[in-house]
Amino acid sequence: MAITAQMVKELRDATGAGMMDCKKALTEHDGDMEKAIEYLREKGLAAAAKRAGRVAAEGVVATLIDNNTGVLAEVNCETDFVAKTDDFQELVEKTLNVLVKEKPADLEAFFKSSVDDTTFEEYLKAKIAKTGENMNVRRFAIYELKDATEDMTSYIHLDGKIGVLVKAKADSEEAAKSEAFAEMLKDLALQIAASSPLYIDRSQVDAEKLEEERKIYRAQALQEGKPEKIVEKIVEGRLNKFYGEVCLLEQEFIKEDNQKVSDYIKSVAKELNTNISVLEFTRFERGEGIEKKTDDLAAEVAKMTDS
Repeated sequence: MAITAQMVKELRDATGAGMMDCKKALTEHDGDMEKAIEYLREKGLAAAAKRAGRVAAEGVVATLIDNNTGVLAEVNCETDFVAKTDDFQELVEKTLNVLVKEKPADLEAFFKSSVDDTTFEEYLKAKIAKTGENMNVRRFAIYELKDATEDMTSYIHLDGKIGVLVKAKADSEEAAKSEAFAEMLKDLALQIAASSPLYIDRSQVDAEKLEEERKIYRAQALQEGKPEKIVEKIVEGRLNKFYGEVCLLEQEFIKEDNQKVSDYIKSVAKELNTNISVLEFTRFERGEGIEKKTDDLAAEVAKMTDS
């Protein structure tokens, strides 16, 4: 029997189970709605999936550095109360350990990873069923040190509201393992947490984004009645200010007035008689970008059943 989008939607409405689970249940029971509902309930998918439809914007950003691997992850739940429970803390710990061990390429691979003799996806469903709240591993970053001239550090702010992972490189192992280098990494992590840069330097800002900013600044200058002959200078000035806000190396250093981050790094490099490069950083803020909105279920079901 052909399984239609409407059948899947009806089963989802009746049980709250996920669309793929609903399609599988209907397929295995030849479209019999009652048997599909019974199957989902037996599997414990209905109760967990009903909760999985609720918005999870609380939780923590957490980090773990183990030998040459560092990870940063955002793990969410619905309420601050559950975020403090042993069950949620166990979820966070297992998330970090799986990331360090398996180094999955993306979330899809992560949820297929093994944990406690099952997949992480099934482990998470069991946690949701037990706690009565929707929980999710929303995103993660994984850094690896290639050699002894690299090092990294992490920083967690406000009990997991903001997390940072940052990696840098020196010319020598001696410099990279020095106290001054480690202190610099801590300062950079604090800088990133406080000032939210988007890029390391201006070379990382893509041309499309730059052109968009140029158009905005040009339009603003003309609306302000600035003479055409000086508009381009005004645009360049505002672009430099833009770089100073979004590029880590061009930001004002939070621990020293009238000094850019790049100047601070140069001072540490001079002290260690080396060159220093910031290689990468990630900053997560808990719940960032999560909105309470109604999903377009019809579109999702149609897309899923067409595949």
